[in-house]
Amino acid sequence: MGEAALHILADVSFGVNPGESLAIVGSSGSGKSTLLGLIAGLDVPSSGRVLLDGENLFDLDEDGRAALRGRGMGFVFQSFQLLSGLTALENVMLPLELAGRANAAELAQGSLNRVGLGERLRHRPGQLSGGEQQRVALARAFAVAPSVLLADEPTGNLDAHTGAQIIELLFELNRAQGATLIVVTHDAALAALCQRQLRLEAGRIAPQTGATTGDAANDHVPPHP
Repeated sequence: MGEAALHILADVSFGVNPGESLAIVGSSGSGKSTLLGLIAGLDVPSSGRVLLDGENLFDLDEDGRAALRGRGMGFVFQSFQLLSGLTALENVMLPLELAGRANAAELAQGSLNRVGLGERLRHRPGQLSGGEQQRVALARAFAVAPSVLLADEPTGNLDAHTGAQIIELLFELNRAQGATLIVVTHDAALAALCQRQLRLEAGRIAPQTGATTGDAANDHVPPHP
């Protein structure tokens, strides 16, 4: 900002174990979504590392990071991020086709069946309720069998009842596939279901206050110069 540097995140260092569920919480502007973007390799930090299975995402170029995301990451967003011109089935097929899966239609239909939308395959997003659209987004995320699932406020655009249904479905699918789950959320009910919570305050990790942090909390990665 002119000559002034704006530090969104600083001295953030933590580990997440395979199969663990972690909620990233904090007030608006604390850096939660930026942190999730860095974990995904969508944003590039001015310094630091993100290690996935020991590989630093930022040793890869943009195409390399995109290929890695396609192989092993699933995403669920507050705004669903469905393509309006595609049917529910086509939206779920898209990442499978990009990954070169020959049976994309079969896998997508199976994923939509699991989220209760087997009768809505040919409906476009505008013909679906908010809860149904988020179910399509969940089906799309889990269809690729990700090792890491990233969710950014997955219940933020839903009413309390529908949000509770999506939370239940999210954890049901995650238990079945065993993905590492990292969720940015303001939803206390969703955060409480995760094995661990990480609170950001003004771009830094707040000290734990008596909560059980699990083994990964001690798995610190030293900041990269």
